[in-house]
Amino acid sequence: MTDLPAPADLAPVTFAGAGPGAAAHLTLGVLRALQQADVVIHDRLVGNEVLALIPAHVQRIDMGKEGFGPSAAQADINATLVAQALTGRRVVRLKGGDCGIFGRLDEEIEALEAAGLGFTILPGLTSAAAAAASIGQSLTKRGRNRALRIVTGHDMAGFADQDWRGMAQPGEVTAIYMGKKSARFIQGRLMMHGADAATPVTVVENVSRPDQRILAATLATLPDAVAALDGPAVLLYGLAQRQAATALVQLKEASA
Repeated sequence: MTDLPAPADLAPVTFAGAGPGAAAHLTLGVLRALQQADVVIHDRLVGNEVLALIPAHVQRIDMGKEGFGPSAAQADINATLVAQALTGRRVVRLKGGDCGIFGRLDEEIEALEAAGLGFTILPGLTSAAAAAASIGQSLTKRGRNRALRIVTGHDMAGFADQDWRGMAQPGEVTAIYMGKKSARFIQGRLMMHGADAATPVTVVENVSRPDQRILAATLATLPDAVAALDGPAVLLYGLAQRQAATALVQLKEASA
């Protein structure tokens, strides 16, 4: 195989997407960056399989954030990133999923730019893609949905408002990140704008990890479905699990 260029050599900081959790979803570019790093600053959503690929001599700094829970302040993350980069060591900022999707990437880039530091970005597989694959579905389908929405359940101001009328149309598909706490709010807004209560919503908790769990719900049952979840989850609004994928999951559970 032709040697890949070393991303960490291109700039003081490499922003890298770790994918949803499983090592199988890591890109070759991100793996190479981890192997050549001097320090890895990672968030709490990076899977243990991926963390295990970081060489033992590489310094790890856990700067995790959790919605509605204990978190490292963004200002502290920015300061740590800049301070480590100024040492001249190769720094990888490792983020779960894709670093450019709800990963506060721009805020960290702006901190580096203010310090006169360069960066490079290695995207990763976002959780919605892996979640849809796990239920045997595509995120877009000819004749069903001409667009795909990826939205957040909450933002800095609280529960996030969306294009509810557009989302409520038959056949639409939306991947909702960080939507557990706002599930009842989402349900109410969608039904207020005409969404069918029977619209399927598949909840995938701990996407791609050994403890991944798939819950079949509808818009009507969504708040109850997510109430007992304690891991990160993606809500696939408008998608139901394929029968063949359901049978595969049941087979895996029976053999576990």
